[in-house]
Amino acid sequence: MSATLLSQNTALRSLTDTHLARLAALEQLDTTTITAALEAGTMVLLGNPAHQGLEPLLVGQPARVKVNANIGTSPLCNCPATEERKLKAALDAGADTVMDLSIAGDLDAIRLGMLAHCPRPLGTVPLYAVGQHILDAERDIATLQPDELFDEIAKQAVQGVDFITVHCGLSKRGAEMAVKDNRHMGIVSRGGSMLARYMLENNCENPLLEDFDRLLHICRPYNVTLSLGDGLRPGAGVDAGDAAQWEEVINLGRLARYARERGVQCMIEGPGHVPLNHVRTQIQGIKRLTDNAPLYVLGPLCCDSAPGYDHIAGAIGGALGVEAGVDFLCYLTPAEHVTLPEEEDVRAGVMASRVAAHVGEVALGRSAAVAREAAMNTARRALDWEGMAKAALDPTTLAKRREAHKQEDVCAMCGKFCAVKMLHGH
Repeated sequence: MSATLLSQNTALRSLTDTHLARLAALEQLDTTTITAALEAGTMVLLGNPAHQGLEPLLVGQPARVKVNANIGTSPLCNCPATEERKLKAALDAGADTVMDLSIAGDLDAIRLGMLAHCPRPLGTVPLYAVGQHILDAERDIATLQPDELFDEIAKQAVQGVDFITVHCGLSKRGAEMAVKDNRHMGIVSRGGSMLARYMLENNCENPLLEDFDRLLHICRPYNVTLSLGDGLRPGAGVDAGDAAQWEEVINLGRLARYARERGVQCMIEGPGHVPLNHVRTQIQGIKRLTDNAPLYVLGPLCCDSAPGYDHIAGAIGGALGVEAGVDFLCYLTPAEHVTLPEEEDVRAGVMASRVAAHVGEVALGRSAAVAREAAMNTARRALDWEGMAKAALDPTTLAKRREAHKQEDVCAMCGKFCAVKMLHGH
């Protein structure tokens, strides 16, 4: 009989032993359901023992659908203090995880600062740090050395990073398909484009795919979960479901199985831009090809023409995605495709994705989501504003909007015309 995932990954087993009862109560699941899902790879427990003060987190249904917030510096907007405020805004708004996508400044200092101030799992894209080093030295990305990338991953594992996006499924064949097969948007993933350039310029294979065992050897002792990146995700709705995308998904499914057999947890990253009528089939296809591994989705964005409102387009696609099987939503903000998000953008993005997750879970009949809806309906019928606040996904905004009329038992839209109050006692 082959070894189980938990028996091979001592860090994961220790986390499970320590936190299983708390997680079961939090998720309203039996402990046996959780351990069976971890072994099957349909659920992951995010948590690196080196991340001090961390609250490990389950991702994968039937656990609650989780929401991630991306923050980080860019060459045009580089203020570490602003990123600290955005981290706080994300956590205050209810983000379950945060990813540091910084590509400018002292990346080690930024990352260590976030780890110190983030009690929830923190993710990164290690290739970004390597890319910064290469580009700042005025080198071509094609000069990347595989050792540079693996050394960076090892350093971040030691620092305490809980999950990493690694574009292991992006093959040279897939890169050629994306570049040469008349894709409207080509490759829109930063990491995907960097690796594609490296492969195409050097006529070689992706080192993360070619030396996948080396990656597993680095990550297993720290229970660093691999978020197998979608470097060929569609960047325009018309590209969704093309051969390049599915070639990568097939690779991701194979790699996730291989990793799980060797004691390393994996999530699958899913599509970006997908028309609404294709969301369900995309999600179901990816889940089937990856053995129902936890699916981590950006959006999906169901239209391409809403800059300034991409958090709404993403929430629409996200709600349908959750109902179809998505486990983990990566937020979009009103700044998507335009600029680096500010604090208010972060908050708006987290809330949009939390609403999407809740809408999807209501559609699935999840007990916690249905109970929240019932509590809100009961409170509204009783004009119980305190009860409404307890049931609200965002009680802070409810209180702010009601501030001017908080002494009234009715809202300011209807006043004495309140339909609910009109029929009290009948």
